[in-house]
Amino acid sequence: MRLSVPLPGLAVLGLAAALLAPVPSLAAAQPDAPDWPCVQRRVPELSAGTVWQGPPIDQALHDWRADPEVVDLVNELAPRRVPVEAAEATAVQFITADPAKRETRASLLFAGLFDTLNRERGEVIAGLERLTRRQREFVQAIEADAAKLRKLQKDPDADPAAVQDLTNRVTWQTRIFEERRRTVRYACEVPVLIEKRLFVLGRAMQGAMQQDDSD
Repeated sequence: MRLSVPLPGLAVLGLAAALLAPVPSLAAAQPDAPDWPCVQRRVPELSAGTVWQGPPIDQALHDWRADPEVVDLVNELAPRRVPVEAAEATAVQFITADPAKRETRASLLFAGLFDTLNRERGEVIAGLERLTRRQREFVQAIEADAAKLRKLQKDPDADPAAVQDLTNRVTWQTRIFEERRRTVRYACEVPVLIEKRLFVLGRAMQGAMQQDDSD
């Protein structure tokens, strides 16, 4: 999807169109995910076992919303704006506050965090794929306008104002494309950050659950 005719001041267009093409290695590795724009492999959902080595949380995934204290903690600890170190400390404090219920508390809290963050992660992945589809459509619109512009540039009777207006529009569209592309680069890190957050919190909670009463 390259622009074959260079336009004055619009050399970036050929680059923008080329950058939208699928990365061959990704296309080969994930033929079922044509809209996935990231270098990271697309994993639609996390498995609890990849980030949690504690007791099974199958039942806790159904029960955690029934505990108001756990719900409040999940809402407090899940947001990425909360430093993970602070989230760890709060989670450990909650688990160790009642030695007789450490396992139950740890399972419920982790289940809530897993449920919440895994869902958020899925929403980010879906959003990235929607943006990729919009970007593809956007490039097609840029290509159509660029074709009109090339035609006008070859017409000796073309209105200079019309040529300038279309040039400005294509330039502006290309800038928007590039801004969105940069946004995608940053957003591609979000699923990984969520997975890392779950792993770090899960490890801390497992440690709190296994502490000796004398600790």
